[in-house]
Amino acid sequence: MAVETPFRNLIPELNYEKETARWKNVVKALTGPAPKMGHSPRKEVWRKNKSVLWHYPAKQKKYEIPLFFVYSLFNKPYILDVAPKTSVIEGLTNLGYEVYLLDWGAPGYEDKKIGLDTYIDKYLRTAVKRAIRHSGADEITVVGYCLGGTIASIYASIADEPIKNLIVATVPIDFQPAIGPDKWTEGIRNGDINIDSFIDVYGNIPPKMVEGMFRAMQAPVYFTNYTLLLSRAHDQRYVDKWQRMNKWTVDQVPFAGEAYRQLSNDLFKENKLVKGELVIGNKKADLKNIKANLYVISGSRDHLILEDQSKPIMDLVSSEDKTYVVVETGHVGLALSGLFGKIVDQWASSRSNPL
Repeated sequence: MAVETPFRNLIPELNYEKETARWKNVVKALTGPAPKMGHSPRKEVWRKNKSVLWHYPAKQKKYEIPLFFVYSLFNKPYILDVAPKTSVIEGLTNLGYEVYLLDWGAPGYEDKKIGLDTYIDKYLRTAVKRAIRHSGADEITVVGYCLGGTIASIYASIADEPIKNLIVATVPIDFQPAIGPDKWTEGIRNGDINIDSFIDVYGNIPPKMVEGMFRAMQAPVYFTNYTLLLSRAHDQRYVDKWQRMNKWTVDQVPFAGEAYRQLSNDLFKENKLVKGELVIGNKKADLKNIKANLYVISGSRDHLILEDQSKPIMDLVSSEDKTYVVVETGHVGLALSGLFGKIVDQWASSRSNPL
């Protein structure tokens, strides 16, 4: 005679086929070949040292003013073209925009003396000129993501080139609010952590150290991505998305030593950009010099860049047309989902001289 147990209905029946498939997906995601990144057709327009300017032609050109993307020096920019149908660049070219992207490349030891001055005044400025000439446009829209937004804002404050629109997303402008371990922040700002000595020895910041910095800033949140993979590995679409994000997360590039020295001392430690004291080349990078139409995008779930770091730019520029929006997404999710392209289009379409 069978005995009924009161807990029988509380124990779920295991679907062994489903569980086996789930664990196979976990193993494949962690040990299998990395997914292909970068899908949109493109052509090299200009090259300097390790940096390359790419042109992504519009599927059917609908706007006169092209978009020029500036990405962070910490990461590789393929997050903007990570997969078909969710690619930021693919979405914008499908909507009729000519798109340019400056890929900074991976600096070698021989590039250790490249500073923000050189990146902005020599590389970025020249690349923008080439994009304007290549496109045949009279003006351009500069789009900066994360630290690329900081660099784009600095450039816009000293630019002689005709920048009609400036779009920055998840951008650190005010470096006083800090994300990361309190002792780490305190150590850098009071001099207990000597960045100058480290750079003098190593030349560049190694990729693994860059990855370690981001892990420290996100801990313990960083490790939740593995928990999510375990719980959702039965969903092949999620696994594919997870692989792409994980590849990008660990695929860091070296950070040129002199550029990191300036970033750490002039921005993070002394907050010179907000104070109007930052000098690039022989020009003061004062944000009040920016008169271009301004669009600022923050993520409500961004654990890397706080709203308090981005929003001050709204009061520092001289732009008459300026818009600030908060989107329900995280730091990487804004680009990974393709949402960024749609948000850019909503604002830029009426400011890009429709044909």
